[in-house]
Amino acid sequence: MTLLQTLLRATAFRTPLLRTLVPTVALAYGIQTAVAIPSIAAQTERFYDLSGSLTYLSCTAASLFLPYLRARAAGQFASGGLSEYLAATGAGQGAWWWRQAVLSAAVGVWATRLGTYLFKRISSDGHDSRFDKIRGSASKFYVAFFAQATWVSLCLLPVIAVNSLPRSAFALTASKLATTGSTAAAVVAASPYATDILGLFLFAFGLTFEIVADRQKSQWSKEKKEKKHSEEFLTRGLWSKSRHPNYFGEITLWTGIAVVGAMCAASPAFVSFLLLKVSGVPLSEKKYDGKFGDRKDYKEWKENTPMLIPKF
Repeated sequence: MTLLQTLLRATAFRTPLLRTLVPTVALAYGIQTAVAIPSIAAQTERFYDLSGSLTYLSCTAASLFLPYLRARAAGQFASGGLSEYLAATGAGQGAWWWRQAVLSAAVGVWATRLGTYLFKRISSDGHDSRFDKIRGSASKFYVAFFAQATWVSLCLLPVIAVNSLPRSAFALTASKLATTGSTAAAVVAASPYATDILGLFLFAFGLTFEIVADRQKSQWSKEKKEKKHSEEFLTRGLWSKSRHPNYFGEITLWTGIAVVGAMCAASPAFVSFLLLKVSGVPLSEKKYDGKFGDRKDYKEWKENTPMLIPKF
């Protein structure tokens, strides 16, 4: 029996959600542990954020392909392989329901963009101040990787929930809802409507907002190194509308993913909690308050600029 067969048999739960959720979450913790070991040994956080993006991409792909792997392991598509699976499950329209494809692609775009951006930043800066107090402690440093695996798992819940079901299940759900008189619910289950349009808009808006904010900060940092300005903190562009526009974009895009998934609000809730109460805003505010808390211009910017939701 191969390792894959052992894994599939060990996670052969009754419900499709658990059959996909358990191995996908296990993969998240496995990848983070694999990266944590050499990182702790070398006392470097250089690959921390990049490993987070890799985990997002790997877990999203796993949630998409696990149903096919189970079908093949069961011998249903032993001869035709993936092409036969695509034809059989999608009735000529592809293996995945449109929401599965869209949500997975959205996470892929976001994870690739953020991971490369953060890796370029730490490669340029040489370190990340978030790890200054924990880099030397193996246990505390591992907790950071463990937390990242938890972050990935919770944020991906809507995507995993959608990807865990076969395409035929959505068509059957819509049919049953229509039969029982739930016409509106059946339409939402089968086709893209108001909530999907809203969710995709929120995702696109949030992603764009985050990208613009990150680019403005990168350009500001570059100009500061080149001595083109002597500003100590950024108050231009989107940073004049919100003290943390990148975090606003992050929360907004995950809200959009949850809206399209229509299954789980854990993603935006956890992202909001993490950024507003744990590692995002609190660390940034504490850092800048300590440096510039006595300066009049900093106090004015902080008093006149919203913490999160932009004021135009």
